Amino acid sequence: MTEHSLVTIWHNPACGTSRNTLALIRNAGIEPTIVEYLKTPPAREEVAAAIAAAGLTVRAATRQKGTPYAELGLDDPALTDDTLLDAMMAHPILINRPFVFTPLGARLCRPSERVLDILPAPQKGPFTKEDGEVVIDAEGRRVC
Repeated sequence: MTEHSLVTIWHNPACGTSRNTLALIRNAGIEPTIVEYLKTPPAREEVAAAIAAAGLTVRAATRQKGTPYAELGLDDPALTDDTLLDAMMAHPILINRPFVFTPLGARLCRPSERVLDILPAPQKGPFTKEDGEVVIDAEGRRVC
């Protein structure tokens, strides 16, 4: 098994940031394991471990925009991590994305360029995000 085959992304194809992150992984010549986490949600223990590995708090890994976050009252600072994790299990859309896991670490890749810090291979050529922002130049070097 190569280190390239050890790259996994928790992906939502409807999310531009997730699509850009996946494209940056592929621009490094890596075909990752893709977990469409809304179709196949990770177990609670996996979510907690991913959040810890990425160096985040559970609250920081909870997605607010386009989710039932406000309706569920999850903005209450008194809520515990367990309560937030329970909400993520009941509503996987609350798991922020994309999470990427490589032999070099785990990251919540918002913005998508954060994936560059943990890829085990360099970029192979230029890359421009869907919104037109140039991230990688023609020589495979990071622009931003």
